[in-house]
Amino acid sequence: MSSKITIIGAGSVGATIAYTLSHEDFASEIVLIDINKEKVAGEVMDIEQGTCFRDPISIVAGEYEDAKDSDIVIITSGIARRPGQTRIELTQTNVNILKSITPEIVKAAPNALYIIVSNPVDILTYVFTKISGLPENQIIGSGTVLDTARLKYGLSEHFKVAQKNIHAYVFGEHGDTSFVPWSGAYISGVSVDEYYKIMKAHGKDIEELDKQAMEEYVHKSGGQVIANKGATFYAVSTSVCNLCASLVASSESIATVSSMMHGEYGIEDVCLSTLALIGPNGVQGKIPMRITKEEHDRLQASADALKAVIAQIEL
Repeated sequence: MSSKITIIGAGSVGATIAYTLSHEDFASEIVLIDINKEKVAGEVMDIEQGTCFRDPISIVAGEYEDAKDSDIVIITSGIARRPGQTRIELTQTNVNILKSITPEIVKAAPNALYIIVSNPVDILTYVFTKISGLPENQIIGSGTVLDTARLKYGLSEHFKVAQKNIHAYVFGEHGDTSFVPWSGAYISGVSVDEYYKIMKAHGKDIEELDKQAMEEYVHKSGGQVIANKGATFYAVSTSVCNLCASLVASSESIATVSSMMHGEYGIEDVCLSTLALIGPNGVQGKIPMRITKEEHDRLQASADALKAVIAQIEL
């Protein structure tokens, strides 16, 4: 299935998403929109000049009206996080940017599925849900999809096993209060603790997993990338493009996207990440995973932290 995908924001993240999508078979039209017209024109020219090696694709530097009939709209606009700055510190500025974008893009593409990528993503997903007037199933925050990818990479490196065999997730805020529900972390049907014992019995030279250190890696690796090169955009681009693929696929998938909570795990009126069923009709509902009381408390704490921020912003 070929899809029209619009990207709002031609910064490092938006442009890299456009580039990555330009190599995906499911994308037949890409519209890139940014307030900086010269920047977006340059990004589009650079990307489209490398498309002769694939089936024909349309890539344009557009205006909001060019988003008409989009299947997916990806919002990446906002001020980037600076070294040492938390995602929450970005909040009001990026909320205001989103408030200016929302009526324009929703008017042009009212039937699209929306992926919110801008940070702080959970807050902005909540704001977009409240002000867009769109059905909630059409609104998807990228949430902890990237955090989960980082976790799988970290576990893969530790256990020396292919990432595709790892089924483990990051829940909560895309930020400092996120956590890993280890009670639901498996390597091909075996808990990570059991897997360690099995591998030791096979004579493998691996160490027992330090779960706290692994969570710290998930929390801090993005900040390390920013400190080293100024921004993160490759891994987030791959994560968002994988989300797009799931949204246009013939079957549904499960992902840790951020969406409005309606009593799941006892949490309401906040957007954060748990397991959600997604597909061509957007978010179809949550998949309740059995978690321990401690994990439930951590999820509640993450929700409370986000609610405290929401209470301070101007919608």
